[in-house]
Amino acid sequence: MDKYRLLLNIIVSALCLTGIGCQENGRKSVTSADSLFLQTFIPEAETLIIIPPVMPEDILLTKEFLYDQYTLEDVYPYRDTTRSFKWETIRKSLAFVENIQQDSGKWVVLQNYKNTNQYPPLVKKYIYNKDRFVADTLGVSRYQSVPLYAPNDTLTPELYGPDGSIARYKGEEGGFIRIQPLLIDKEWMVPRRYLESLEDTVAFHHVIIVDRGDQNIATLEFVKRGEWKIRSMNPATTGKFNPPYGQETPLGIFLLQQKKKNMYFWKDGTKEIGGFAPFASRFTNGAHIHGIPVNLPQTEIIEYSWSLGTTPRSHMCVRNATSHAKFIYDWAPTWSTLVIVIK
Repeated sequence: MDKYRLLLNIIVSALCLTGIGCQENGRKSVTSADSLFLQTFIPEAETLIIIPPVMPEDILLTKEFLYDQYTLEDVYPYRDTTRSFKWETIRKSLAFVENIQQDSGKWVVLQNYKNTNQYPPLVKKYIYNKDRFVADTLGVSRYQSVPLYAPNDTLTPELYGPDGSIARYKGEEGGFIRIQPLLIDKEWMVPRRYLESLEDTVAFHHVIIVDRGDQNIATLEFVKRGEWKIRSMNPATTGKFNPPYGQETPLGIFLLQQKKKNMYFWKDGTKEIGGFAPFASRFTNGAHIHGIPVNLPQTEIIEYSWSLGTTPRSHMCVRNATSHAKFIYDWAPTWSTLVIVIK
């Protein structure tokens, strides 16, 4: 059996030389001995069956809208320039989503919304990020994050894992769980309280792409290997860097974790409720996909705002037309929908 594992590693090494796989920018890419092969078995005849990964060019996208209001074109005018849906980047993202599911194995989600599971310890090396928060060397804020410990040192964490990130479960050791985060290299140890296990049968068939650069949002649904339906294409408004209250919507891949029909928010710098955002779907920290905010004393729902699709204005969330936020609220299941924020 070892010689076949050696063969797999040789094949993967060859693919690395073509640029298909291996490590890139300190992050784990799609191609690896674990993610490249859906099924490898060795019957008596010693036959090796290899199922290759899905490549971005294999992804077929078909427009079949379930929500068709305020729909944007693939390329559309904005002021004195144009904006677009970055389909090439979206295809790469969807190929990645398909390939990470080729392996059987257990998924966990990192959770520490409002530091509910305990304020994480200080990492060995920390900085102050541009939001003026204590952060790790990758810029991930300490607040609402999960401590990541090296397997050989579980006394002081080295990095922080963002709330809502998903990881592979690799086993338990004492009060720690060993995980392989989706977008952070290597395996790490995490105290059990910060992790929630996903169902063994979970499948990521609903994906929401938020474009922080062109201020739009697309929803997509898996049909079969290499085929996805585009369910909506809409303008959105993401978070604006405006410390200490306003933060950019974080880049990355997150799990949709929670839904609130009305998400109430405070007035900046107070504990006084300032209003609510309808049909809110939370994916990381305090970041929700939601409808147009309603500021008290007004209580009537607002359907649309001229600011959608213009420039970042939110505190961290992703604003949508309220009817589109409701569509996402109804369409996207928690614990199995991925929110991918690109730029």
